[in-house]
Amino acid sequence: MNVGRRDAAWALAGLLVLVAWEASGADMAVMRLIADAQGFAWRDAPLATALHSGGRVVAWLLLAVLALDVLRPFARNGPSRQTRAFWLAVVLSTAVLVPGLKRLSSTSCPWDLAPFGGLAPYVPHWLLSVADGGPGHCFPSGHAVAVLAFIGVYFLWREHRPGLARGIAAAVWGLGAVYGTVQVLRGAHFVSHVWWAAWLCWVIAAAADAALRWRAASCRTGRPSPAAPAAWRQKARL
Repeated sequence: MNVGRRDAAWALAGLLVLVAWEASGADMAVMRLIADAQGFAWRDAPLATALHSGGRVVAWLLLAVLALDVLRPFARNGPSRQTRAFWLAVVLSTAVLVPGLKRLSSTSCPWDLAPFGGLAPYVPHWLLSVADGGPGHCFPSGHAVAVLAFIGVYFLWREHRPGLARGIAAAVWGLGAVYGTVQVLRGAHFVSHVWWAAWLCWVIAAAADAALRWRAASCRTGRPSPAAPAAWRQKARL
């Protein structure tokens, strides 16, 4: 199985898990285990607050490292400067796009819901046409994306240094799980909010990688895909 199909298979597997989770109603079951009508005990816990604030600091530091990496000279047997710049743009776009979806969402956070001390009734976020009457703007998780967006760095390095790429992926998923868990414990998000954010980050990065491979293949053969824009096909004929 080539890498493109493997990436798509992982995306499909993740989607199936998410659909099963949504169908099970497990979001509310989990929340009832960690909160009650008085709210979430972890909402203002010092450790949770520190991890919440620290996530943004880590994200800015990682972005600085990526930006500096783009400036360094070409490394032998490594990705080109153009490729590194491309993946920096992908990471930045993911970090903006996925949290930006929250602005379009009418889903309120768990701490705003009546079962946990708020005022809004619970409405599953997949009922897009039904508003819960609360503040909304809570789906998908945005905070975890500060780390999850860096899954693009895995795609940057996986052909050149597979071991490093796997380590990066493990670190991204691990830190994303930590930040996502903290947000769930605080009542800022349901579990599915974090998982959807992770899935979207993977899909965006996998799609960007597929586009990069398609373009590289077109340049090597000089014969763009039939799906390529007409201007590209005309240029290739010239």
